[in-house]
Amino acid sequence: MASQIAAGEVIDRPASVVRELLDNSIDAGSDRIVIKIEEGGKRHIRVKDNGVGMSKDDILLSIESHATSKINSVSDLFAIKTLGFRGEALPSIAAVSRIEITSRREDQLAGYRLQVAGGRLKSIDEIGSPTGTMVEVRDLFYNTPARRKFLRGVKTETDHIVDTLSRIVLPFTHIQLRLDGSGKTLLNLPATESILNRFSDLIGRNVAVSMMDTFKEMDELKLRAYLAPPDLSRTKRDRIFIYVNKRSIRDKLITRAVMEGYGQRMMRGRYPHVIIFMEIDPSLLDVNVHPTKQEIRFHNNRLVYQTLVSTIESTLRKRFHSILDLGQLKSGDEKEERVQGMVIAEPVREYSGTEQRKPVDYKIELLKETPLVKEVPQIIGQLKNTYIICQLMDGLLMIDQHAAHERIVYENLKNSYKSSKIERQSFLIPHKMELSMKDGRIIQKRLDQLARLGLEIDHFGGSTFLLRSVPPILINMEWEKFLLDLVPVLENEGDLSGEKALDRLLTIMACHGAIRAGQRLSREEMIQLLNQLEELDLPTHCPHGRPISKKFSYYEIERMFKRVI
Repeated sequence: MASQIAAGEVIDRPASVVRELLDNSIDAGSDRIVIKIEEGGKRHIRVKDNGVGMSKDDILLSIESHATSKINSVSDLFAIKTLGFRGEALPSIAAVSRIEITSRREDQLAGYRLQVAGGRLKSIDEIGSPTGTMVEVRDLFYNTPARRKFLRGVKTETDHIVDTLSRIVLPFTHIQLRLDGSGKTLLNLPATESILNRFSDLIGRNVAVSMMDTFKEMDELKLRAYLAPPDLSRTKRDRIFIYVNKRSIRDKLITRAVMEGYGQRMMRGRYPHVIIFMEIDPSLLDVNVHPTKQEIRFHNNRLVYQTLVSTIESTLRKRFHSILDLGQLKSGDEKEERVQGMVIAEPVREYSGTEQRKPVDYKIELLKETPLVKEVPQIIGQLKNTYIICQLMDGLLMIDQHAAHERIVYENLKNSYKSSKIERQSFLIPHKMELSMKDGRIIQKRLDQLARLGLEIDHFGGSTFLLRSVPPILINMEWEKFLLDLVPVLENEGDLSGEKALDRLLTIMACHGAIRAGQRLSREEMIQLLNQLEELDLPTHCPHGRPISKKFSYYEIERMFKRVI
């Protein structure tokens, strides 16, 4: 009974079994692993590899609790280099299933097959087998029905297994892995020399080819990150892959650093595609935190966090510095920026009715460093009095005028606040506002803090307030609606001087103070808007994270009209 209870920390569903067995196969030096499941792994799981295998004594020891060949002394626990190390996986699996282990070492003529049911040894026999190990797990939780009933449906459990395999095997490009289930191949990852091909197999070609590759090396840390553009974001964070010494982990600190690095390029509730590899001295890590081995502790959390944030932010800033992705609008600026990324190479062919088509050869490759070309866009006009349309050398650029001006207003307000120089413009006649009793109490408590933001408001009595002055950039607004949008932030945030609270307040102010969609602009106003935008540190996204511009290349346009194929 004690062994069954203890197993619950390590094995909670079929995906846990697959994770532990895959870790063992990788540690055994395998380069070919085949996995088969039935009924989402609830009925049968088989993991077969071509690793170093085990002797008879090793097989018998493998089902003993905390018996492991990966740790030779207590000091090894503080410098772990293998994926597994506790010796808990196989005993935990054996305690709640019927398990059969078949293994042979390369230097032995015969292998051995061991059978265990519910933690009790049934038999061990000499048997002919190929080099490597095969573990078969049947009837998971057959002797703990209370835990078995909490398993999900076949599809859900299968999805968990596929996700687990995808995460673990991603950095091991030399391993060929196949997952079979329900009479078909669910996952097939061939061995490859390029990690980009592995990305393409797991997250899709469109995302893989758009990723930017960045590398940073320090005394204690080597960091390589692959970052997808913000416009390829998702509503789930399941595409943030984190690896420390090739171990797949789920870490809140690193996830927070990723989101901080993307910053306002990402809308709230959206998450990027990111793959992060970190190499750290094992003695500076503690991986012995949780039985699942997916949580770790860093010796220097601050170094890891700050390095990751700065690396991601600088990479995105270089790649997406300009709304044109080409350089400054002003042709007199001779400064050159260089970017790195990945592109998909595809031959371009003109359309011809008689031309014999040849197969297109796709390949993924790193984009070499090339200097950015500077170009002055030609403004064509407005679309629906909302989007500014510009002509470029290689396409069209659409700019959301509200999002663009919102970013400008936000940056101006933030810089003024930091320098304590927010200007005020007084109304000749104060603007009178009637608020509810609740909203009025909230506003009244925050009058001093609002004054530091350039909003001078007086309580006139009862639920009546007078707005006397505002920052000049916010002069044309619906003031009642603006204050009502501020109320939730004022109510929920304790300290409005905090960075997050300040950003929320300034974002609301910028949104209300920006040029609206549907507002007609003169050509001079459009030019001034674009020039102001290009002078900002982050001219690509509004404070809410929405993209400011979208570029359509002539190649894309010509493909739409079938001028090229």
